[in-house]
Amino acid sequence: MSGTDPTAEFRAARDFLLAHREDYATACAGFDWPRPDHFNWALDWFDVIADGNDRTALHIAEEDGSETRLSFAELSERSDRVANWLRAQGIRAGDRILMVLGNQLELWETALAAMKLRAVLVPATPLLGAADLRDRVERGRVRHAVVRAGDTGKFDEVPGDYTRIAVGGAPKGWQTYEDAYGAPAGFAPDGPTRSGDPLLLYFTSGTTDLPKLVEHSHVSYPVGHLATMYWIGLKPGDVHLNISSPGWAKHAWSNLFAPWNAEATVFIHNYTRFDAGRLMAEMDRAGVTTFCAPPTVWRMLIQADLTQLRTPPREAVAAGEPLNPEVIEQVRRAWGVTIRDGFGQTETAVQVSNSPGQPLKTGSMGRPSPGYRVELLDPVSGAPGAQEGEIALDLSDRPVGLMTGYHGDADRTAEAMAGGYYRTGDIGSRDADGYITYVGRSDDVFKASDYKISPFELESALLEHEAVAETGVVPAPDELRLAVPKAYVVLAAGWEPGPDTAKVLFAHSRAVLAPYKRIRRLEFGELPKTVSGKIRRIELREATAAGSDAEYREEDFR
Repeated sequence: MSGTDPTAEFRAARDFLLAHREDYATACAGFDWPRPDHFNWALDWFDVIADGNDRTALHIAEEDGSETRLSFAELSERSDRVANWLRAQGIRAGDRILMVLGNQLELWETALAAMKLRAVLVPATPLLGAADLRDRVERGRVRHAVVRAGDTGKFDEVPGDYTRIAVGGAPKGWQTYEDAYGAPAGFAPDGPTRSGDPLLLYFTSGTTDLPKLVEHSHVSYPVGHLATMYWIGLKPGDVHLNISSPGWAKHAWSNLFAPWNAEATVFIHNYTRFDAGRLMAEMDRAGVTTFCAPPTVWRMLIQADLTQLRTPPREAVAAGEPLNPEVIEQVRRAWGVTIRDGFGQTETAVQVSNSPGQPLKTGSMGRPSPGYRVELLDPVSGAPGAQEGEIALDLSDRPVGLMTGYHGDADRTAEAMAGGYYRTGDIGSRDADGYITYVGRSDDVFKASDYKISPFELESALLEHEAVAETGVVPAPDELRLAVPKAYVVLAAGWEPGPDTAKVLFAHSRAVLAPYKRIRRLEFGELPKTVSGKIRRIELREATAAGSDAEYREEDFR
């Protein structure tokens, strides 16, 4: 509201959610999004809570045993220096900064500094190659790049007139980031930050098409992730570990905005190769109280002895893709903690979730987050109120945590927002108590013998078997049924690919799935994934359509 103190308005909304963190009904009924005319999260929130605050804001534990700990006050001062230095390099409000950094101190410094300058961040994972980086520079209209030294060589193939800043050693033609620490402390903004000004440009993971370019404002992520804070169950003083690669939206969700909205510590364990035992040892050492990981990590964790973790986190959540019930049950037995699913997108904060203290229903991803009106749109009429349909957000009371739109693509934005609803492209079903269960992407669900098949449901059933570490299900052409379910399976340790294992898995499928849902084809091998870890089902469908000599068929084992 015009004339209000944006910090006070934000804090009031934050404190309301904290006060009702286990009272879902009250939280939903009483929560109002802060909608300030002007807001700069780095200046109006982070610097305010950092003033004289010696509590740890960021704790990074390296694989070699070294570590970095910085307080809120220290990070505030360091980001001021970086902001002053970046301004001296020519960075101005509205400039786009491509940030290609790992989980390193400079990532958080640069993010805060860019916000203070009102520059626009274009985060990118260091896993990207030159072609992807060229696409981001061109479509993102990048004017500056902050890159870790080991990745600067990729930019030899990325033309453009942009400032090049290297972290950890600067080759010829690059500015040295470490010079920023000699810049003056004390930052003075050169103008007010309007709430609707762009803050982030995210390239989506591109599972089926070229990555979309999602634009977020100075409120849509910073303020929108109050909902994410609520879902995770974060409180002041918590130590939060979120396993996510820099460059993807979930990194900003849970390694930046949600924990620091709650005044919690961000803990990072850097590793080159996943080691479940080492991860749990670091969690114990750091005193992790809240933990978020993608399903891939959860599935790797349950292959290990979970009892190695002496002090399990108070809260455990999963996001990125739906988590299978068998994984949830194994963690519950070992840790006494129930992993709570949440659903959101790069385009939004968490829309639907199982929040702390609420009754959980197996397989459900929960109920709409405070501040979100979620509808299921009928697949034929497009009308709201369907028992099963496309998950959509009602725009009559537009949630703050929704993107501005697809940058530079007015047609795609209009299509996504048509009819007064933001359409997610995901299908869900809702029960009588308002719980929503994920069915699948609208372009992943398929028909077999005229029955609708949810790949996620079949994958969950397969993962109940000890032989299956990961799996992806897609339709395979069939003369009689038009299409039948085919599973690509990554085997757990101790299992060998071959007809014996295929026979076991077909038998398991017959035992746990209705006849029309049964797995009819099966193939062993790795799953193609995006650099953010999501299964590229389009590649599986293409491989299935092309045929394979390595495929096993159910009818061969009767």
